[in-house]
Amino acid sequence: MSEHSDRDRRQRPPHEAHDPMVEETEEERSRSAAARLFDIRRVIGGLFVAYGVIVGLIGLFDSQAEIDKAQGVRINLWAGLVMLVFGLLMLAWQRISPPEAPAPPGDDDGR
Repeated sequence: MSEHSDRDRRQRPPHEAHDPMVEETEEERSRSAAARLFDIRRVIGGLFVAYGVIVGLIGLFDSQAEIDKAQGVRINLWAGLVMLVFGLLMLAWQRISPPEAPAPPGDDDGR
């Protein structure tokens, strides 16, 4: 039986060879990608960046009446800038300190 599997390995191109170490690495990469995708810092950062841009743009085009209501402060512009900075900090934090991939199920089964 081992002759058959060795012969199959020799007939396959190198990129199709069965190597368990490569599969574990690819599996770890997919778990890591899933962990990064669902990282709460990315969601919060993305939302704050989007809302910060929207509110900041509204603040740029505020009428004088709206500025007078806020006692002369362009509150929408400042709030938008603060939200934008906070969102960018969250995204930078997520990039600097990426989440670790969760352990595969079955590694720690309590036995």
